Amino acid sequence: MKILLLEDDPILSDILTYHLRDSGYGVVHVEDGERALDEASETKFDLLLFDINVPKKSGLDVVRTLREYNNTTPAIVITAYQDTTHMKDGFESGCDDYIKKPFDLEELDLRINNIKKRFSIESEEIVQLDSNITLIPTKNKLIIDQIEHQIAHKECEILLYLSSHKKRVVSAEELMQNLWEYESMPSDATIRVYIKNLRNILGYERIQTIRGSGYYFE
Repeated sequence: MKILLLEDDPILSDILTYHLRDSGYGVVHVEDGERALDEASETKFDLLLFDINVPKKSGLDVVRTLREYNNTTPAIVITAYQDTTHMKDGFESGCDDYIKKPFDLEELDLRINNIKKRFSIESEEIVQLDSNITLIPTKNKLIIDQIEHQIAHKECEILLYLSSHKKRVVSAEELMQNLWEYESMPSDATIRVYIKNLRNILGYERIQTIRGSGYYFE
């Protein structure tokens, strides 16, 4: 599940981003309404989590504009307002739920789960390799700086294995024994091709070759 977070408060945005990623969601964070509108227009998200009072364009104005362009992505609006007038304005703008500050992260989880049920949003396994690198094993997909890269199934398995064994060297033999059946063991050259393809996407520094030993994921 991919979430666009619009929040200009640095402390709250850090808390929310960390919590959402720790819950297995992919998160793109922006600090002003115009940037949120650009992101939502260019990238498909499963959920919009927007604060109302943000620079350049309010969260409600962003939702209203997106709805005018038939963007139906579910939206939860965050606000410090406690009156029903702003709540009414929020729903009329096209938001699907409303959460008032201050709120517990548990309440946010409940509201997100409710949105997932209402809109039949399926959760998928997401592995956060770095703050800007997401691996979706079920789709053999790498997302780097919001750019999607389709990779081969075995490349996905190798990357998942290396990332789950960080800070130690993994030999080609270990990869073969854990990722292939005995009858279909690949050659060392095949492993090198898979590693080369991953490096072309991730960068050489991410997967280092330790001569005579194997591969080290940074």
